[in-house]
Amino acid sequence: MESMKSEFKSNIKNTFSEIMYPLIAIVFSFVAAGILVYAFGKDPIVAFKALFWGSLGDLNKVGETLVTTTTLILTGLSIAFAFRCGLFNIGAEGQFIMGGVISLWAGWAFKGLPAFLHVTITLIAGAIGGGLWAGIIGWLKAKVGSHEVINSIMMNYIAMNLSNYLIMTVLNEPNKAFSVEIEKSARLWRLSEKFIQFKYSRIHIGILIALIVALFTYYLLNKTIRGYEIRAVGFNPGAAEYGGIDVSKNIVLAMFISGLFAGLAGGIQTAGVQYRVNNLFGFTGYGLDGIAVALVGNNHPIGVILSALLFGILQKGGPMMQVEGIPKEVVGIIQGIIILFVAANFVRVMAKTFRGKKASHEAKIKEGVK
Repeated sequence: MESMKSEFKSNIKNTFSEIMYPLIAIVFSFVAAGILVYAFGKDPIVAFKALFWGSLGDLNKVGETLVTTTTLILTGLSIAFAFRCGLFNIGAEGQFIMGGVISLWAGWAFKGLPAFLHVTITLIAGAIGGGLWAGIIGWLKAKVGSHEVINSIMMNYIAMNLSNYLIMTVLNEPNKAFSVEIEKSARLWRLSEKFIQFKYSRIHIGILIALIVALFTYYLLNKTIRGYEIRAVGFNPGAAEYGGIDVSKNIVLAMFISGLFAGLAGGIQTAGVQYRVNNLFGFTGYGLDGIAVALVGNNHPIGVILSALLFGILQKGGPMMQVEGIPKEVVGIIQGIIILFVAANFVRVMAKTFRGKKASHEAKIKEGVK
């Protein structure tokens, strides 16, 4: 019992240490953004009040923020998981699109199924679709040696154009630029069906699925042999292979699991929010935003949850800032500053510099005493 308590405390401490610097960097980022807003001749307090009121002002606003957060958690996990294996999965956008389209087909083609079974099939189909799409990239990386960034970018464009073709042909709503709707039995349950407080919100139980997936990811990476092998390959492929770990197998597996998360995000977007897929003239943005979410979350599952919530707040609170006369571009600038501060390890560098100066000062005092 004592060993379990000790392990639990150790896990909490390690998790906190991994996400502490990004959290502090976010605080510094908001200070810097406030200064920038003031330089534009606007009141920073009014700006941030509008930001948080627009995203968290009432339960409906909270619900809409969590709808965005749900998708960002999963696309952020997709990027973070691949990164733990030393891979940069910039193709989460394409995997998200394929997951959404395949979920659409599963939700539309199967009829007369019980709701729980139909929703499960719909989400699993989307996740597997995204996983297989990413698995191609992993296989090319492991067997041919081609770079995953180039391949994933190309796969993004293939996914977008393939989905457009399917939406305008076999999955098309006649004479429309969007797809057919999925069956009601394939739709995720919304809180508005039970709670009147969420009447104007699209929040659904997908947020619970995303949180469970994040906790599962943490367990997989840190508490299983497979997770250890994936992290070992990411840390040093040569040493991992010397230690008997199949590097190629873990690269393909890591990309497949990464794609599972992005595909599941697409499936949840279809089954929980849109119930259909629109003709895509450009990328959805969720897969690309997942890169920023993973970066700010320090590629840690718990950090990704917090980071996704932050970006959800920024996205949903932006329009309210416009109402207060603050340009919408300010939200993008705030996001950019946050990413810059985190990517540059601003807080970590400051902490090391402070500790170095403190140690030097103490050494001089000791030298003076002697």
